[in-house]
Amino acid sequence: MQPDGHDASAVDVIRSFLFVPADSRRKMDKALSSSADAVIFDLEDAVAPERKVDARSCLAEFLGEKRHAIEKRVFIRLNGLATGLTLDDLAATMPFRPDGYVLPKSRGGCDVRMLGLYLDAFEKAYPDDSIATAIVAIATETATSVFGLNTYKDASPRLYGLMWGAEDLSADVGARTAHLNGQWTPAFDLARSMCLFAASHAGVTAIDTIPVEIHNAEALRAESDIARRDGFAAKAAIHPAQIAVINEAFSPSAEERAWATRVIAAFGSGDGVATLDGRMLDRPHHKLATRILTATTAVAANSGE
Repeated sequence: MQPDGHDASAVDVIRSFLFVPADSRRKMDKALSSSADAVIFDLEDAVAPERKVDARSCLAEFLGEKRHAIEKRVFIRLNGLATGLTLDDLAATMPFRPDGYVLPKSRGGCDVRMLGLYLDAFEKAYPDDSIATAIVAIATETATSVFGLNTYKDASPRLYGLMWGAEDLSADVGARTAHLNGQWTPAFDLARSMCLFAASHAGVTAIDTIPVEIHNAEALRAESDIARRDGFAAKAAIHPAQIAVINEAFSPSAEERAWATRVIAAFGSGDGVATLDGRMLDRPHHKLATRILTATTAVAANSGE
């Protein structure tokens, strides 16, 4: 359970996360009118080193004015634990009780536990029983972090998801490119797959990385479809125009909903196996059907349907 009796599942199912530079009021305002399920106000990579203090102040002022009216899930990407800036980021933003924080350069469960301890203290200073602060860890940004992917299980009840990313990892290992001819190169496809498996192992949401091409809707749709096919439940974005494609791709289709409903009905007697259209079904089919219907309910709730 989360502090104050909240569970990690209290954060709605999120299909789309929109990164927004925290040093731009214009971009933060624009993000609020997007269809993203969650916004990530970014204090890390989107902000130049000399603007870190200004960005922190800009974000605090923005949240002070807008937080009560923001209907989306609000996350904040901190500066990493090794930078010495994390506690200052938390001190500036926890008074406005975001729904969660994104932890970059995460080395493994140890870093999530450390951030969780910080949040324990800040939540006591700024109590709000309606919010249990979640954590999304960006889990593949260094070569070291790839070797820590199996350590997230039971790291913290706050952990909502694992996101994978290629740009920082590419720089860390000295790769000339991570993406070639519309495909991830083998090394980065491995990191992607390992993050997916690590999220499943930890029982948290797997979040696909930002699109490689900013203004290519066709490529984004293909990338999103592949990610959802493989098991990712959400995708990050860096431009509001990308959100509609992502939301559609990560929403269960009418055919999927119909199939899931029929599967659940087939298991109505509680048996361990069932049959549907002449095919045998077992518990993994029931698990998948349940996941589809849960996502359908959450999407409808997020959309106000």
